[in-house]
Amino acid sequence: MSIKGVVVLARNGDHMGCYQDPKTYKYGPTESTPFGEYQSHALGALLRDTYLTGSGDTKIPKISTELANLKQVHVRVKIGSEGTAVFDSATALLQGLFPPTSKNREQLADGTVIVAPLGGYQYIPVETVEPYNDLSLESWTNCPAFEKHIQKVYESDEFKKKAQEAGRFLSKLKDFTFGRPTTLENIWNVYDYVNTQLTHNKTFAYRLPPTYINQVRDLVNFHEDRVFSDSDMAGIGNIAGRTTTNSILTALERISFDGDPLQVLLIETSYQPFISFFHMTEIAKHYPELAGLPDYASALAIEIRAGPAPDQRDFVRVKFRNGTHSDDFETLSVFGHRGDIPLTEFIYRLENSVIGSAREWGKVCGTNKYATFDSVTLPEVDIKTIGEELAHPSLNLLYGFILAIFMLFSIYTIGSFIKTKFQARKRIQLPVTAQEVQEGSNLLPTQPHRIVVADYKSVAGRRY
Repeated sequence: MSIKGVVVLARNGDHMGCYQDPKTYKYGPTESTPFGEYQSHALGALLRDTYLTGSGDTKIPKISTELANLKQVHVRVKIGSEGTAVFDSATALLQGLFPPTSKNREQLADGTVIVAPLGGYQYIPVETVEPYNDLSLESWTNCPAFEKHIQKVYESDEFKKKAQEAGRFLSKLKDFTFGRPTTLENIWNVYDYVNTQLTHNKTFAYRLPPTYINQVRDLVNFHEDRVFSDSDMAGIGNIAGRTTTNSILTALERISFDGDPLQVLLIETSYQPFISFFHMTEIAKHYPELAGLPDYASALAIEIRAGPAPDQRDFVRVKFRNGTHSDDFETLSVFGHRGDIPLTEFIYRLENSVIGSAREWGKVCGTNKYATFDSVTLPEVDIKTIGEELAHPSLNLLYGFILAIFMLFSIYTIGSFIKTKFQARKRIQLPVTAQEVQEGSNLLPTQPHRIVVADYKSVAGRRY
């Protein structure tokens, strides 16, 4: 079956240590590392060999391989609380996918030939997805229902049993975490610190016992898999996958439609959507080794393929590459299908669980903080939140100060108005002749002035 296009979900490369609140999953700041950028660049080069320049059945036949055709490629990048780490990974990946070429040139009117900087570097535009105006790639923060889900995970018998079993090891780990709480609830931060130090700190790497990183990895896989999954496909635990899947399904429909030029959608994000998507599609059920954290620079490729004649349907083939530990992509079974799954069935199974707007997100999360998924989002007023803010002592002082300034300004304005009126009454009225009245009337406009406001319509790009 010939390939028509692909949607790639890519995880960012290695970054410096990053604190993540175990109760809300809000991130602290972090930065990418040269090693992480190398990982992402290598992933981009692999994607290029697989889908752009390769000779196998994965080469997309109609895609531009040298100079990027921006109508054929679209890139969405999560710009959440991790700062620049995900964005830098996307930039490095795109350098591998569309490397510099001398063909990126133009001839000026005077005959001068100009090649783009850095040997023909290709500047691929990306759609940055900030959670304050688009929740699709970071839907789990500021979500009250998800925070309740996290608490239920921590209170479950399974979690308590795991914590008891790991207690002895976590006690030994204290010597290597420098004050960080070594609890199962905080295991993400423990793992992130240990893994970062093991990668970048030679002294730490020499001291850490060889089995410790595997034991920490096992615990963080358990933790993250329970937090970002749900027994119900449309459950709150799958919220990371439910919002990301909306972009995936929209892109698959566009690629399948012959009249749409889109052939590659790249979504650069963090690890959370991978876990949810693997559970939503039953991949984790058939491949339990994939439950938990995907490695840095992992990629999930969802290919659209034309069915064999006389079948005119399109099919979906899902592949996964677990970071730099894999040389190539491995084809996965989706919803129990040993082979490719019809696109219509793939969409049908997932579409009822998808969260496609912030209003739906607010309903699922139990909040009305956001009104739309549009590029410009106006927050809705939350009366409860305002009441809580007004009850805060420091805010009362601030609001009182602002109110006092407003009242003084109002008194000053009213006083100035009364003074002006009083002075106007005392002015001497000069007599006006009939001729002066006639001449003055010629200076007045025959019609009152109108303020013309241009008809503004928001022209937002098609979101996917």
